[in-house]
Amino acid sequence: MSAALTHVHDGGWAELVLNRPERRNAIEGTLAQAMQEALDALERNDDVRAVVLRGADAAFCSGLDLKAFGEQPTPDWVAKFPALWDRVHTQLLASRKAWIVALERYAINGGAALALAGDLMVCGESAFLQVGEVALGMAAPRNAAWLALRHSEAVAARVCLLGERMPAAELLRLGLATEVVADAEVVARAQAMARTIGSYPAQGVAGIKSAMRAATLQMPADQWLAACARFDALARPTAAMPTNAAPANR
Repeated sequence: MSAALTHVHDGGWAELVLNRPERRNAIEGTLAQAMQEALDALERNDDVRAVVLRGADAAFCSGLDLKAFGEQPTPDWVAKFPALWDRVHTQLLASRKAWIVALERYAINGGAALALAGDLMVCGESAFLQVGEVALGMAAPRNAAWLALRHSEAVAARVCLLGERMPAAELLRLGLATEVVADAEVVARAQAMARTIGSYPAQGVAGIKSAMRAATLQMPADQWLAACARFDALARPTAAMPTNAAPANR
């Protein structure tokens, strides 16, 4: 089964599901490739106005799967991963769809960057987001890039420099989350938002999304990630914290 599942629903909306529940939906080459292909297909589908991004098995994403990166012999995808993962984020950046993140349980490091990529974020009341690379002396270029795009430097500092778990209430206070709901209601609420946006004329959704991005980006899309990673050699091949320890150990 694919590491990323796409469900297109009647009414102008779809879901993209990170589907590695046995690894807490951690990111590696097969998931990155599946996401890239799914994003291309969704962007070509003019009937889709909104997409819910969520994780399988009621958890969003625990970050990079360092166990997969360390397998021997080295998987073929490892050398290609940095460019591929940058491509996924650039696709999200350029998307003319509305993206609604359903943040269940946790979004850690690389998973946090995916959560921050959403236009709207629905959090479960016990969920948290953590950008913890600073504790290992690593940069967090994709997290920094999304935060710089849509939030103030003060908010970015709160998220990235302390390296702490940020509970849902704090995410809402800082404007990172759109809503906080009961844990059992996260997906349903995100789907309801997607159905609402999906009911609107496609040209309106695409026009508003494109106008917002043009106003905030102010640089060519292919330069966006490089601007945040340019001065940091650690930002490339394996830039993320360990991901598959239990979240309690973070």
